[in-house]
Amino acid sequence: MTSNIIRAVCPHDCPDTCALHVTVTDGVATEVRGDPDHPTTAGVLCTKVSRYTERTYHKDRLLYPQKRIGKKGEGKFERISWDEALDAIASRLKIVAAKNPLAVLPYSYAGTMGLVQGDSMSQRFFHQIGASFLDRTICATAGGAGYKYTLGARIGTDLEQTQNAQLIIIWGGNPIASNLHFWMRVQEAKRKGAKLIAIDPYRSLTAEKCHQHIALLPGTDAALALGIMHVLIREGFLDHDYIAQYTLGFNQLSQRVQEWPPEKVAQVCGISSEEVIALARAYGECAQRGEASMIRMNYGVQRVHGGGMAVRNIACLPALVGAWKHPAGGVQLSLSDTFPKDMDALQRPDLFPEGQIQRTINMSTIGDDLLRASSTNFGPKIEAIIVYNSNPVAVAPESGVVAKGFAREDLFTVVLEHFQTDTADYADILLPATTQLEHTDVHSAYGHLYMMANNPAIKPLGEAKPNTEIFRLLAQRMGFDDPCFTESDDQIAAKAFKRTDPRAIHFDWSSLKKTGWTKLCVPDAPFAQGGFATQSGKCEFYSQQMLADGLDPLPTYIPPYESVTSNPVQAAKYPLAMISPPARNFLNSSFVNVQSLRDTEGEPHLDIHPVDAAQRQIVSGDKVRIHNDRGSFVALARVTDKARQGLVVGLSIWWKKIASDHKNANEVTSQRLTDMGGGPTFYDVLVQVEKL
Repeated sequence: MTSNIIRAVCPHDCPDTCALHVTVTDGVATEVRGDPDHPTTAGVLCTKVSRYTERTYHKDRLLYPQKRIGKKGEGKFERISWDEALDAIASRLKIVAAKNPLAVLPYSYAGTMGLVQGDSMSQRFFHQIGASFLDRTICATAGGAGYKYTLGARIGTDLEQTQNAQLIIIWGGNPIASNLHFWMRVQEAKRKGAKLIAIDPYRSLTAEKCHQHIALLPGTDAALALGIMHVLIREGFLDHDYIAQYTLGFNQLSQRVQEWPPEKVAQVCGISSEEVIALARAYGECAQRGEASMIRMNYGVQRVHGGGMAVRNIACLPALVGAWKHPAGGVQLSLSDTFPKDMDALQRPDLFPEGQIQRTINMSTIGDDLLRASSTNFGPKIEAIIVYNSNPVAVAPESGVVAKGFAREDLFTVVLEHFQTDTADYADILLPATTQLEHTDVHSAYGHLYMMANNPAIKPLGEAKPNTEIFRLLAQRMGFDDPCFTESDDQIAAKAFKRTDPRAIHFDWSSLKKTGWTKLCVPDAPFAQGGFATQSGKCEFYSQQMLADGLDPLPTYIPPYESVTSNPVQAAKYPLAMISPPARNFLNSSFVNVQSLRDTEGEPHLDIHPVDAAQRQIVSGDKVRIHNDRGSFVALARVTDKARQGLVVGLSIWWKKIASDHKNANEVTSQRLTDMGGGPTFYDVLVQVEKL
């Protein structure tokens, strides 16, 4: 019996991007542990990834190509050979592309965050076809847009400085469930005397462990940030030197925030004016004492109509008080743009046929788009879709419409997957993909600053193949002869980062595979002396680019599409706001089929405030129906004041086929988009709840 340790990386959509040690005994992966030497992982894994072998060796793994033999959605398949599968796919794609290549659409997201298996060879393939582009908006584009208008790029406070902050504001996130290694450092800061404040409509696991929880109404974060700015300016909690040297538009901002006194903010947010004032003073006084204040924003802030503006408003705060001068100060939403990734080398956009018309489909409106007929404005009807690294029937908004789109008999659907998900049930051809333990990849991160290598620990199970190999083989069948389609995964990985960039000048793929990880060369405090990536090089309170893009150039408040105040007619029928944040034991729709994790999570449930429950004669354990004009789903009620009055919370995302009614929370969400970035509005929802 021989055992060895393989260096790997967690591939999932999580800011922690953990370094893994995979124990392999006689060719079998027997254990997955966190790398104890990696500074952010520190030997600790979440419950989900610590059970990764259970997922890889799951009895329901897809191990062979299959073709559909039943109706779409029934999930009935029979095994076929790889040759048969590839020939069938290439034959159909050639027919569709010959008529109009824009009728072909890729659909992928963050089933793996790897730069090789994510979207390298696959993007080359679709560029060569001349297929429609996919705007990958479903998670972070709204906040990313607001953040970039203000700071220029998704760059922020280094996770490794967190424990040195004296005030930490966790805004719109639940890091115990979704950012564990940040939370570990928050706890260290707390032990050293830091004050923790959570801003969240829901009293999450994280909010329960903070010193203060501010339970504002969903979609009102932008107003709260305006109120904080009002108090900071009114009471003089400002770093005038930093503002003068490194910001643009302070005078205009000062005028704008006069419109947002604490009393008005409190009314909009559903909190007290005292909470607004105390929060602003805590933030300002921390800076005046020369201490570091850190804001950790997460994606809950942006999944509403005004989500991009909300992120923009919050991103203005550190520059007002000079928080960026401290390595542990400032704000973090994402660190993605710190990495100098060479996306042109990875994805080869130059392969797209010169002169051909382009079309972009927003992945958040895939339901409507699959049902659109050919038109002058829309372009050709989508006739072929290849889904990989995603499960849109479960995760895309207004799920009932999405399922109708995928149910089209004339839509040729190929799905690359590990398991027979809700989306896989609609496939014409179902292909088995490898898991992270079975292929090569290279990773950046969005919660820390390490370039990371994933080495395959075991041989692919059954006939599973890496995404890259599947698209290589399809390229051969399609007759694509560019040399890029013969590049190996190692050759692709070696191009991941721009070595001419000072941040990654030490990047070497062969060395990285051996060491597992290496940190970017970046300063401890990214904006201590300005250097913002905006056109002006400053933090832009006033954005000329926003004005050019048809947006308000100053921070403002954009109310939700659906709330009691913004839409009273709809609220008369559907008086409860609903959010559906991640369940602790799932990661988006991944891990839902791992029995031990699902047993821990229990059945789909809905948290409802005691007052709202009593009005509907609901008690804990009752089966309830949550509905609006878009659809409905069923869950078990949990009567609790964790959900503020007027709000219900359905932790997600469940596979629909596992739920008792074969539906999940996305039945009631909307395909409306955010104010900027084209993002989804998952938390901008009104519903009614009734006892069954």
